[in-house]
Amino acid sequence: MAIGILSSLLASDHSSIVSMNLFVALLCGCIVIGHLLEESRWMNESITALVIGICTGVVILLTTGGKSSHLLVFSEDLFFIYLLPPIIFNAGFQVKKKQFFRNFMTIMLFGAVGTLISFGIISAGAIQFFKELHIGDLQIGDYLAIGAIFSATDSVCTLQVLNQDETPLLYSLVFGEGVVNDATSVVLFNAIQSFDLTHINSTIALKFVGNFFYLFISSTLLGVVTGLLSAFIIKKLYFGRHSTDREVALMILMAYLSYMLAELFYLSGILTVFFCGIVMSHYTWHNVTESSRVTTKHAFATLSFVAEIFIFLYVGMDALDIEKWRVISDSPGKSVGVSSILLGLILVGRAAFVFPLSFISNLTKKAPHEKIEFKQQVTIWWAGLMRGAVSMALAYNQFTSLGHTQVRGNAMMITSTITVVLFSTVVFGLMTKPLVRILLPSPKHLSRMLSSEPTTPKSFFLPLLENGQGSEAEQGNRSVVRPSSLRMLLTTPSHTVHYYWRKFDDAFMRPVFGGRGFVPFVPGSPTERNGPQWQ
Repeated sequence: MAIGILSSLLASDHSSIVSMNLFVALLCGCIVIGHLLEESRWMNESITALVIGICTGVVILLTTGGKSSHLLVFSEDLFFIYLLPPIIFNAGFQVKKKQFFRNFMTIMLFGAVGTLISFGIISAGAIQFFKELHIGDLQIGDYLAIGAIFSATDSVCTLQVLNQDETPLLYSLVFGEGVVNDATSVVLFNAIQSFDLTHINSTIALKFVGNFFYLFISSTLLGVVTGLLSAFIIKKLYFGRHSTDREVALMILMAYLSYMLAELFYLSGILTVFFCGIVMSHYTWHNVTESSRVTTKHAFATLSFVAEIFIFLYVGMDALDIEKWRVISDSPGKSVGVSSILLGLILVGRAAFVFPLSFISNLTKKAPHEKIEFKQQVTIWWAGLMRGAVSMALAYNQFTSLGHTQVRGNAMMITSTITVVLFSTVVFGLMTKPLVRILLPSPKHLSRMLSSEPTTPKSFFLPLLENGQGSEAEQGNRSVVRPSSLRMLLTTPSHTVHYYWRKFDDAFMRPVFGGRGFVPFVPGSPTERNGPQWQ
């Protein structure tokens, strides 16, 4: 008996090893094929991974006699604990902070208020249409969860096409809204799950709103505090004197700790790790040695890249999960109807806030180059039509138990979510690059808008202009400054929030937490050997 159990365990372990080998080989294949198709007019790595995942799922289905399409069993922990943190952290770590915070109010308008509008429209539409279709026994909490699930956008395809230097305003809005949108959707989803919404009254509604804002603000503050703590520790101990490995390890572990602390305190890990990334790139990253900067920049980007490919590859395979499709096999027409309704609600919900909120945002802007043109509004609308891994993970959380379900209504929602994610990512994704090229043709002479952050992870050795105070090299040779940057400088008021933040930052924050121009000086250290830093 014991020998039989042991042999079955060994066989199970071996099958897991075989699955992991195949999955890693597929990841390598996605990267190679994605690289070969990089210049394609239509394809990108997300779509490549999805297509390879679907093809692999078909092969597995055929070889197992239609029993399974998976190499790995879906796990919410795998997604939320291991795959999502590096993606969101890298988004904050690589963001061009001046562009992000200059457009912060517009980003919050789209990412928070817009998501709430979209959530309301999708939830109301689901209640109206799904009850008439009689798809199963869904409660009010399920309908609200559907609104949160399909409010979570995936703007990866559009960001791969847009250029930060050609369209800095548009890129900043699409990128920033995408992160805030994901965080808002997850916070909404968590708030829905933590309340009994079968009997809604004014008290429960107020508690719901209060809980939403509490999660939003607390998560942001936790990310900022963790980022500042990492900067303070590295600045005071200056690990670079002894070991570059230690300071790189501390940065990676502190970044991950911020996410896990948020989960521990039932906050939004997405918001926490995003703002931790912003703070780390502003303070901590400048406190480490130059070799550590290069290492962390590429380490975070690589982890994020692999996690994204992993997610899309799995979603492609999961689309063919025979168990869920078998539950609804008697009514394929109803399944198509539900997916079509969801796609229609996504289109309407997106348009309902992008164009009105863009109009409101433009009313507050005086300079023409700060206003969002109609073609840019269409691009922002299109960028938010795709649904991805966050929607999938939330749907699994709400409608399955450990990835499995036999309840008809739940199976219908899971298969519809898979259909919407596949259709929006592949069809809308394939059309993104041609659409953006039509709406926003590249100028013949690229006028790069220069950032105020000379040594950010994305622009490592580029000395740039900052509030009229450039590097010594620039002050000695003003001809290197491009006209677009000077025009931007002259049209930007000096007494702005950014200006006063800079004064506060230089006077109080950087002397304590380090940052550009406040790196610890240690005789014989890599900092000294590399010469003075940009001030």
